[in-house]
Amino acid sequence: MSSAAPVSPTAAVVAAVVLVAVLLGVALVLRSRKRRVIATPTQRATYQVLHVASLAAPPLRSGLTEASAAKAIRPLHQLLGGPAVGLVAPDRVLAWEGPGEHHAPAVLAALGAPRQGGGHEGTGRVIALRADDLHCDLLECPVRGAVVAPLSTGEEVVGALVAIVDTEPIPGLVRAAVETADWVSAQLAFAELDASRERLAEAQLRALRAQISPHFIYNALSAISALVRTDPDRARELIEEFAEFVRYSVRAHGEYTTLAEELRSIDRYLLIERARFGERLQVRLQVAPEVLPVVVPYLCLQPLVENAVRHGLAGKAGTGTVSIIASDAGSECLISVEDDGVGMDPDQLKRTDDSRSAHVGLTNVDDRLRSVFGPGCGLVVETAPGAGTKVSMRVPKFQPGVRVASGWSAS
Repeated sequence: MSSAAPVSPTAAVVAAVVLVAVLLGVALVLRSRKRRVIATPTQRATYQVLHVASLAAPPLRSGLTEASAAKAIRPLHQLLGGPAVGLVAPDRVLAWEGPGEHHAPAVLAALGAPRQGGGHEGTGRVIALRADDLHCDLLECPVRGAVVAPLSTGEEVVGALVAIVDTEPIPGLVRAAVETADWVSAQLAFAELDASRERLAEAQLRALRAQISPHFIYNALSAISALVRTDPDRARELIEEFAEFVRYSVRAHGEYTTLAEELRSIDRYLLIERARFGERLQVRLQVAPEVLPVVVPYLCLQPLVENAVRHGLAGKAGTGTVSIIASDAGSECLISVEDDGVGMDPDQLKRTDDSRSAHVGLTNVDDRLRSVFGPGCGLVVETAPGAGTKVSMRVPKFQPGVRVASGWSAS
């Protein structure tokens, strides 16, 4: 059996130094971590407000409905505190959390009550309701007042935020309710803006579909009719291509397509036009295979080719050539449509107030490209009388939110 050797003073000192160093290291680590966390009450409160607001924002960005109000009401209640919070439309309750919903009729009445001198309080004035304004027979009801702050999308009042209190409404609460309502209104304005953009995009698509020229349809059918007896197989092929072209042009599903699909429709269009123009119409196609899957706005390229044929080459004597080039440029796809036709005065491009103008299609495509990809991705037009026309665009290979729908059908 062995016995422990006595510890020397030197070893004890070394052990003590090591222990102190370890403790200092731990203290430094803890201090470093403490610096990285939200330490002050003000910072914690700010973080909490931002976090809660982030929970309410997404549903509100879809507009003020019963579904969105039901998802946003709890975060809004957390922001304002108090016994209860409600979101109301001018004529009904959309969502309510907490006691006092039986006072909603009085709130709605006050929201739509006529003001002295005309008008309605629903047009935007904050309303403070006191106990005398909220008659109640329930002895246990905690409601002693309410602040009704209007919600608007910028042009009209769409409802109100209701903050229920168990005391008289004080200036601080009124201010908090107004600030919260202003923030909610901003989210609703964003929702309205998004909806307006969608309506504009749909209107632009309808306008492009309506631009399928009756003259093109008449001329295409005339060319096909002329082949029915002399070359029935060719006539049958053109009928099928014409049907597919029209089907693509009036499809009712999706704002976007691939460059490959757009070029396929253009090929059908040019096939039909060459049946009419014969050798007078020459086509030069140069497309890098790697850009074929690039997603582009539906009908963003086809109107440019139609413009080149109808207004560039139709008025030119002899042979004319339409060149379509799509090249790979790193993160972008560069696309151009060029003709060696009659060209135009550049000032004509600025005169787009005439809906019958031959260049409304260019303006339409330019607006859509800028709306989807940003102001730097509009059309670039190079032209002069007698010098032909070249229209170019830059399309990012990837853009958030830009994707092809899972399927489509003709309308």
